[in-house]
Amino acid sequence: MIAKIMKGSGFKGVINYILDPKKGTELIDSSGVRTESINHIVQSFIDQTKLNPRVSKVVGHISLSFSAQDSSKLSNEWMAQIAREYMEKMGIKDTQYIIGRHFDKEHPHIHIAFNRIDNNGKTISDRNDRFKSEKICKELTTKYGLYFADGKEKVKEYRLKEPDKTKYEIYQMLKAEIAQCRNWKDLLAHLKKQDIDVRFKYKGNSQEVQGIIFEKNGYRFNGSKVDRSFSYSKIDFALQQNDREHGQQMQGTMNLISNVADVTSQIANDLIEGGLGLFQIHGTVPAEVYNTLDKKKKRRNVKYIYNYGR
Repeated sequence: MIAKIMKGSGFKGVINYILDPKKGTELIDSSGVRTESINHIVQSFIDQTKLNPRVSKVVGHISLSFSAQDSSKLSNEWMAQIAREYMEKMGIKDTQYIIGRHFDKEHPHIHIAFNRIDNNGKTISDRNDRFKSEKICKELTTKYGLYFADGKEKVKEYRLKEPDKTKYEIYQMLKAEIAQCRNWKDLLAHLKKQDIDVRFKYKGNSQEVQGIIFEKNGYRFNGSKVDRSFSYSKIDFALQQNDREHGQQMQGTMNLISNVADVTSQIANDLIEGGLGLFQIHGTVPAEVYNTLDKKKKRRNVKYIYNYGR
């Protein structure tokens, strides 16, 4: 389950989009609005905004997307239930909303339009809404036994148009290169070979890096717009982690080589001592054993002389 949050100033455009017949839309839930027609819905939203005319961005628009693997279990009723719980956890309550389900794509998805001016004329806060949304989506995905998926992994690249096509290309390259690089110098060199230019944003006139911009095919994207994991700070942390892991692996390899050398040296010493033992008698040997050995030696010498004499 993945959420995309948007805000706007006019209800007409978003309501027309959500209820577009070309998308096979079904209105699966609503509250506080007249649903006889699209015009009635729009006017219902507009009327409530008059309770707080100071707010400019009164439109809340959220899309909730699910994996195609969950299609069989996601009935309209269940999706509406998940959407209501999502809104409750997000603090979107005591206000007007509609929920429309689209059928124009392979994966199940719904769109929520809500009034940021609640029924009492208060503004519904959007503070840290994206951070909260990500956390809530994970909670609900687990609670309802839904499939965990990275939204970008299922993208049909051939269907993308610019600038999304270029942004997705950058995403794929960053994902591959960051995983194998240990510092910024290597990363920038690898990206340059793939025609991706990188610019850093600095704080004021200082050398403190605040952000990063990727450029390709004439398009520019902030790192966090390509993906949240590609902000400057998160890339920097990933590179440091790679470098530490590499150092630990190298140390482990050196320790292994050292251990092998010690074992090899010990084996060699044991072999040498064992070889010398073939010619030496170590320690005190009992007399009867020594005499036996001495007699055998004498018999061998006599036999040798006898054979030689013949």
